[in-house]
Amino acid sequence: MARLPEWHARLAALLAAVETRPFDAYRWNCGRFALAAVMATTGRRPAWRSLPTLEATADSAGFPRIPPAFARTGDVVLAGEPPRLGVVVDGGRAAFVGPRGLIRVPLTTSTTAWRID
Repeated sequence: MARLPEWHARLAALLAAVETRPFDAYRWNCGRFALAAVMATTGRRPAWRSLPTLEATADSAGFPRIPPAFARTGDVVLAGEPPRLGVVVDGGRAAFVGPRGLIRVPLTTSTTAWRID
């Protein structure tokens, strides 16, 4: 799945639209956020399987794993504690769904990353 030419603007629009959207276990959680980010970046919904862990579920989408230190804007990341999926928003931070909207944390808190190309 290749990134769209206008992926920066599409990802920025997604982040602006969900900035204050609070976590909801069924309607708006880390998996739905990561999926929305991939769709904004590539224009396509990746196929994936629900597996016992977030890491395994993310692996099932088929994107290559990379060290978090090499993740770039638009790549999907997994934070350690608590485990949750997010998206890299700039050169050193990732955004995750929080109780009152997006929270941004240093990329160094991520344990795994997937390159979205």
